[in-house]
Formats: sequence, C-alpha cells, structure tokens
Amino acid sequence: MFQHWTNKKRLLLGLFFLLVVDLLWVGSSELTEFLFKNTDYNKPFFTTYVKTTIFTLYLSGFICRKSWRQRCHCSMVYQSQAELSKILSDPVYVPINDDDGYSSIDSSDNEAVGPRVDSLADRRVRFNDHMEVRVMSEADAEEANLARLPYELFLRAQEERARVRRKYSVPVICKLAVIFCGLWFLANFSYQEALLQTEAGVVNILSSLSGLFTLILAAIWSSGPADKFTLSKLFAVLFSAGGTVMICLSDMSLEPVPIGAIWSVVGSLAYALYLVTLKRKVPDEGKLDIPMFFGFVGLFNMLLLWPGLLILHFTQLETFILPTPLQWLLLVINGLIGTMLSELLWLWGCFLTSSLLATLALGLVSPLTMLFDIFIKKVTYSWMFYAGMVPVIFSFVAITVLSHYHNWDPVLIGFKKFTKCITRLLQSAKLREMDSDVTSQLLSSQPADFYSS
Repeated sequence: MFQHWTNKKRLLLGLFFLLVVDLLWVGSSELTEFLFKNTDYNKPFFTTYVKTTIFTLYLSGFICRKSWRQRCHCSMVYQSQAELSKILSDPVYVPINDDDGYSSIDSSDNEAVGPRVDSLADRRVRFNDHMEVRVMSEADAEEANLARLPYELFLRAQEERARVRRKYSVPVICKLAVIFCGLWFLANFSYQEALLQTEAGVVNILSSLSGLFTLILAAIWSSGPADKFTLSKLFAVLFSAGGTVMICLSDMSLEPVPIGAIWSVVGSLAYALYLVTLKRKVPDEGKLDIPMFFGFVGLFNMLLLWPGLLILHFTQLETFILPTPLQWLLLVINGLIGTMLSELLWLWGCFLTSSLLATLALGLVSPLTMLFDIFIKKVTYSWMFYAGMVPVIFSFVAITVLSHYHNWDPVLIGFKKFTKCITRLLQSAKLREMDSDVTSQLLSSQPADFYSS
C-alpha cells in the first residue's frame, strides 16, 4: 500500500501511527488497571488469551475481500494444450437452433453437387445439429477475459494482479503466524504478569531495556539501512532509558521484587525478538497482509494455548473464574481497541519506520500516562518527572532523524573531532617540549667564555 511512497512520507505516516498507538496504549493500561484493581479480576493469562483470540475477527476478511480468497490457491498463467483439457469441464452437447431459414447442404450433398458451384448464394455450409460446450473455471476464465480487454485496461488489470500476486500466499502467512504467535503472547503475558508482581514504575524502567535489546539484535540481524548500528543510536537509547528511570522514580518507592523484574526483562526481550525477527522475515510490508497475519496469530494462539488455562488452574497458579458481564465488557473493549487496533497500527509503524523507533515509542507510554493522571486525575509529580520527559522526547526525535538519514552518525563525528583535537593538543605539547629540550641543549652546549664576553 505504501511501498511507492517516498522515505519522508513513509516516516511521517509511521510516526503518526506510533503516536496514535501510544495514546491507545495509555487508554488500554488504564482499562487494565481498572480491571485488575477495581473489579478484582487479576487473571493475566486469561486476559491475554482473550485479547489475543479477538485477533481472529480479522479472518472475516476472507468473506469480505476477494483478493484474500484468490490467494488460497495458485492459478497457472501459462498452460499447455494438454493441461487445458484438465481445467475444462466435461463436454455438454447443446442443440443448435437454425433460425436462418436457408436450405443448407452437408458434406455428402457437396460431394453430389461436385466441386463447382454456379453462384455464391448457393454456397452453404451445414453444421452439426449439436455443439460441444465446455465450461472453464473462474480463475482460467479471468485470463480469457483479460485477453479481450483493450490494451490500456489490460495493463491496469495486469498491474492490479501483479500487486496481489506480490503478496505472500495464505500458507506462507500461516507459517509466519505460527512462528510469531508464541513470541507475541510471551511478550504480552510477561508484561501483565510483571504488573501483578511489582510496581508499574519498576516494570516501565525495565521495559525500556527493549530499546537496547532491539538495537543490538537489529545490528546482528539487520533488515535494512535503518537498522544500522551507530553510536548516536546507542547514545539516544541510553539517554531515553535514563529519562524513563527519572520519570518512574518520581512516582515509586523501589522495593526489591526479583520475580517481577525477571518478567519485565523477559517481556522486553520477547518484544525485541518479535519485532526484529519479523522485520527480517518480511523486509517489504507490501508482501504481508498485516490484518490476515494477526488473524492467524489469534487463531493459532486460540488453538494452541488453551491447555495453559487448564495447567494454571490445576496448579493453582491462576484459578479460572468466568468474568462477570462488566468484566467481559472491559475485556472486549480492551481487546478491540487496546490490542486488535493498536497492534495493527504498531506493526505498520514498525514497517514504515524501523524496529528501533517502534520500540522507543513504548517509552512514551509512561510520560503520557502520567500526563493523563495530571490533567484527568489531578495528580501532582515532582520535578524529576518533568526533567525525565526531556531525554525521552529528545531521544525519540533523535532516532526519528537518524532513521531518515541512515549514514549520519553525529556522535561518531563529534567523537572523531574530539580525538583529533586531543591528538593535536598532545602533538603541539610534545613539539613545545621538544623545542624546549633543544633550546636547553643548545644553551648548555655554548662555551662559558661566550657568556662572559
């Protein structure tokens, strides 16, 4: 859809998607907090399972969109004459109605008349009384209809078909969904579990490590120039992590909770692996139908992960209890808006920008959530919150610029200039020292009477 856009337009649209996702995640976090605390339904595995299952609504596209159904089978464009008989139905003989009123003669009559015919009007051909009809399949009949179109319309139709055929087929998308459904579920479940085990501030601090993980993994498995490792990106990621620490320290009391910290790190690593690996597997977003992909992710999660509900229930780690109507309503709303729509826009934003920028967009959720508390809940924060917002926003803008200018590394350039200045200063100091040594040697080598004279 956006593959013909310029890099600048793609970057701006991707930024818009990521900012919208941040707003949706703020609302989703508020709904999750209300569901866990106010309605006393703290079931992270079940809530993640339900929200992931809602992804299957995307599979309704097979009913609404013809292009999705066409990708369920592969039609051959060029077929031999021997193969042509296989794509036609069995012959059906239909009687011919002779409405011309001519008294035509068949081949036997032609032999009787002889080779000469006196007038053109007497020349008649008598066909058989029945004609043979074979029905062509819809996919092959489309080729025949294209051949009858005017040239300009034929070119347009070919471009549209080429665009459809460039996309991955349904089996390929199913294979990708099977690979990534586990990573996606692990990342979301880890975040939910970490929220139950420790404070949100600790979770947000450790979740900021996903930017560092993404930077390292993208450098190892690079999928494009935007994933190139630079010192400027490393500085921006560390600067953003420092701002996140300041923001979270302004509204938390640090308590050592190792289990929640481990879940946070696992979730950060799973998010980074999910984004970097998917971006490498699908370098061009035009080939992947993202709604279809998420639809199969939801389907495979629903079919493969339901035994986890039974295991957690019988081990008493998470007792299964059916939600009340209010809890179901909150779950469905959160799944439709906070998961189904936001994840679609987030993955689009990742493809349009870079995996690192999409990961750093997660760091904006904490300050936006606290701004929501300031203006809606009238909560006050210390100066550390406002001071921490500066590096977070600055790092996001810096990574945006660096994603557009792939080969620009201002930190490396500044470091090289700094080292050159230091080298020049050291060299000049060494030269001055050498000059002083030479001068002292010359003075010491002069005869004593020279000074006396």
